[in-house]
Amino acid sequence: MSLLSPGGRPIEILLVEDSPAEADVTLSALRDGRVRNHVHWVEHGEEAIAFLGRQGRHAAAPRPDLILLDLEMPRMNGHQVLAVIKEHADWKRIPVVIMTSSESEKDIFLAYDRHANCYVTKPLDMDKFIDAVRSIEDFWLSIVRLPAA
Repeated sequence: MSLLSPGGRPIEILLVEDSPAEADVTLSALRDGRVRNHVHWVEHGEEAIAFLGRQGRHAAAPRPDLILLDLEMPRMNGHQVLAVIKEHADWKRIPVVIMTSSESEKDIFLAYDRHANCYVTKPLDMDKFIDAVRSIEDFWLSIVRLPAA
């Protein structure tokens, strides 16, 4: 069974991840999940802001229902992206899940101070990483009611 958003359309997910290998695993896990979704992958923070602002090659980008955000990225890190998202009137209600390898208390506090919706440390074991992505999908896309776009 494939679940849809309350409006009957697939869930739009923005994955902000600079590691192609980790992006591939995340995309694969989400593709194999039980929630019908469209995942849009961008490799750094500046591109995430361009996607959200529908700028340049992202002019036709949909508004994401959920953002999966890495912290450790070049150009504009995840904390900076999170701050921009949560200060923007049109984007601040989009749930942001921090997915990072950082276990730093400083990173955790800063993410929640900037209104991250949750903080997930990426497991090093590949099977556990896939399980973590599927757990995020189950919770955020099956249990939680997301705000309408």
